[in-house]
Order: sequence, then structure tokens, then C-alpha cells
Amino acid sequence: MLKTLARIHRAGRRWQSTEVHPAGGHLPSVATSAFLKPTRDLALRTTGLRYVDQTDQDPAREMVGRETRKMNMYQAVRDALSIALTKDDTAVVFGEDVAFGGVFRCTMVTRIGRERVFNTPLTEQGIAGFGVGLASMGHTAIAEIQFADYIFPAFDQIVNEAAKFRFRSNGNFDVGKLTFRTPSMAVGHGGHYHSQSPEGFFLGAAGLKLVIPRSPIQAKGLLLSSIRDPNPVIFMEPKVLYRSSVEQVPMDDYEIPLGKAETLQRGNDLTIVSWGTPIYQCETALKMLSHPPLSLAPHVPESLRSAKVELIDLRTIMPWDVETIAESVNRTGRLVVVHEAGRIGGVGAEIGAEIQKRCFLKLNAPVRLVTGWDTPVPMQYEKFYMPDPIRVLDALVETLTY
Repeated sequence: MLKTLARIHRAGRRWQSTEVHPAGGHLPSVATSAFLKPTRDLALRTTGLRYVDQTDQDPAREMVGRETRKMNMYQAVRDALSIALTKDDTAVVFGEDVAFGGVFRCTMVTRIGRERVFNTPLTEQGIAGFGVGLASMGHTAIAEIQFADYIFPAFDQIVNEAAKFRFRSNGNFDVGKLTFRTPSMAVGHGGHYHSQSPEGFFLGAAGLKLVIPRSPIQAKGLLLSSIRDPNPVIFMEPKVLYRSSVEQVPMDDYEIPLGKAETLQRGNDLTIVSWGTPIYQCETALKMLSHPPLSLAPHVPESLRSAKVELIDLRTIMPWDVETIAESVNRTGRLVVVHEAGRIGGVGAEIGAEIQKRCFLKLNAPVRLVTGWDTPVPMQYEKFYMPDPIRVLDALVETLTY
């Protein structure tokens, strides 16, 4: 009897301590993001998705008979690699530890065989150089750099060889079938050797393309496009999204075009541009703007809570979609760029400079950058290094009230 009363008492206390649902609903996370496609119908209607075997121009008819499967990002990457290896006999995957699936299990395509999915020595420069040679002989080379933080020893081979191969041979030779996959961005506790975002270092390397996906559907389609693109591509995969982002992913072979940004949310008052993991921080910040928690309500003027903000996922960092961003900013008059890398020499600075030139007379406020700090990524304080929703919200309020 006493045990029963104690159980009832504990249950009562749990009930009393249950959090009341906020008026505007709970803040979104990656798992509950509105930008992920949780159903077959939504997945098959993904903007820009093009099936390789597509025969009908009517999107509705193209959906008939197509199947999807629930996948996280690393499974979607693995699916893309499996399709590429199955359809192209010259394709090979190589890198450190890839033969048993790699650190994140993205390369666990065992049915292909060890002749075409194989380990290399621990030398990023050697991996890149081998990839350049392999691609120059006509093979489809898919190299993995185990972490983007360690891509720097390969910098010379990527920037001085791969990027310039077609140019220095006057178009007679190329390494267009070369793709570098590499896990990038913060994971929450990676510190200065496992949480960097080095995309800005490659901005001046004419001849390269650089892609960063935000979700499983995007990862599969953009990776297949990268592998088949006639230029060398660096494909950076936000590692914290490997397992946290989950969608229904089309099973068929499809591509998503490179060089084209995607507008995730329409608006007329301000434009946010981001890519990879920070897309979800921006989504949370937008929710805070329209329905601020009680602790933040005094800092968000009532007049701003109905603001219509346009959110754009850049997706391809090089070459970036200037036209889409400029068209948006010409309508909204305001721009905020959000990325994890430091500000100095970053992608945001390049975007800001170009948009300032193209949209100067339409701007109602200075271009605002929300970035990582210009320090090494700290281990203990990594959370405070990243552009979190509070910092994004602060930039939105400041830009809208300028």
C-alpha cells in the first residue's frame, strides 16, 4: 500500500513539473525542422530534383511508381556512392579507413568489392595526388579526406594541380571526374582539429566547385551531381547532420543541380543566406523572431514579429548563385549571411561585397555577417564559437530596425 501511494505521489509531482507548451509552440530543432521531408509525397516533390532516367516532363506523372526510404545523411551519402559505383565501372572510392566504412560509415558499400573501395596510407597529399592522376586517366575518382580539418596537407594538389589541370593544358586534359568528400563543420566537441569549416580557403581556386548539403535528399542528389560534373568538386558534409537529419529519400538515381541556391522560405523584409548546419539555427531564430520566448520577448519589438524573412540555402559555395541572392536582396533591401567559419576571408565577406556592389541603391541596412569568431575553434567553449539562434536573432532585430 505504501509503495502504491509513493508511486502516485511521484507521478503527481512529475505531472506538476510538466512544462506548459509555449503559445507559439516549441522551438524547432534539426529533428523537427520544417525543411526536412518526412513523407514520400514531400520527398518526391523536392524542388530541382531530376531523375536520371526521367522521360516525362510532367512532375506529377514522374512521381508514379517512385519509392522512398527513410534515411539519415550518412545513409544517403552511402546510397549515392553505391549508385555511382554500380553504374560506372571506372568509379573507385578511396581514403583512410574507407574499406570498412570510414569513421562515419558512409563508404560501407561492401558488395562493390575491395578493388574499388580501398584504403590508402595516412597521407592527405597522397590521396589528393593519387586522385588527380586517376582522374586524368579517365577514371571516376571519389576521394575521402577523413576530416575537412586535415585537407590542408592536400591543398597544393587540390589548388595547384586539380583546379588548374584543364587551364594549363589549354583544355586538352582535365580531371573533371575527381570528387573530394570530406566531413566538415562543428560537431559540438571537436575543437580546433575536428570542427573547422575551411570552405573559405578555396574561394580563390578558380577551376574548383565546392558544395555543402543540408539534408539527406540534398546530400544524395548533390553528391551524384558532383561526381558526374566535368569539374573537380569538393563536397563538404556537415558531420553533425550525419545522424540528426532524417528524411524520406527517393530510391532512384537523381541529381540536384550545382550552382543553384534554394529558397526555403519566402519573404519581403529581409534575406538570410546560409548553408549546411546553420540553416537550422536560422530556422530557430526565425521562430524566435515571430514567437519570442518570455525571456527574449522584451528584446524583440512587437513591430518586428510579423516580419517576412526570406531564407536561402546557398548549397553550392563555388560558384555561388549570385543572381538568386541579388534578386532577393533587391526585393527585401536587407541581407544577413550566416556561416560557421570565421569572418575574415570568409564566404560571407565575399557575398557581402558582391551584393553591396549589385544592390547598393536598394539596401536599407548594411550587410550583416553572423559567423564564427576569428580564433581557432575552442574545445570547451565550442558552443559559444558557433553562430547560434540567439546571435542570428540579434542580427535580424538589428538589421530590421536599422
